[in-house]
Amino acid sequence: SMQIYELSDRSPQLLDRLVRVWEASVRATHTFLSEEDIRRIKAYVPQALGGVAHLVVAEDRGEPVAFLGTEAGRLEMLFLSPAHRGCGLGRQLLEYGIAHYDIREVTVNEQNPQAVSFYTHMGFHTYKRTEQDEQGGPYPLLYMARK
Repeated sequence: SMQIYELSDRSPQLLDRLVRVWEASVRATHTFLSEEDIRRIKAYVPQALGGVAHLVVAEDRGEPVAFLGTEAGRLEMLFLSPAHRGCGLGRQLLEYGIAHYDIREVTVNEQNPQAVSFYTHMGFHTYKRTEQDEQGGPYPLLYMARK
């Protein structure tokens, strides 16, 4: 049975499990990233998870399988374990985030077409594009807002 709730306790053990979900998700979807990129970004993930205003987790029989992070109306992160993709869980999490935290904006890697079409399907549209990511890497970003 799936449970979705905001984490009040962000223990290192739990964050470690979420980092594993993050890595599996990124390896399945962000095929444009190199091994070095993934390792470099992974080093910042615990900090991002610890620092985001609201961290929402989806648990399947007590095991975290997906999570969402949001702050000030922006979706900062949404990652699902590959085994739980395509069954409506991303939609459930995003709908939870919209209902509880009024998520209105998200930034997406243009090279992740599944994510772009997911957010488009969920009512977001692109209002800005940059050639580089926030770290100056060669990864175009799409800035999307909810209609």
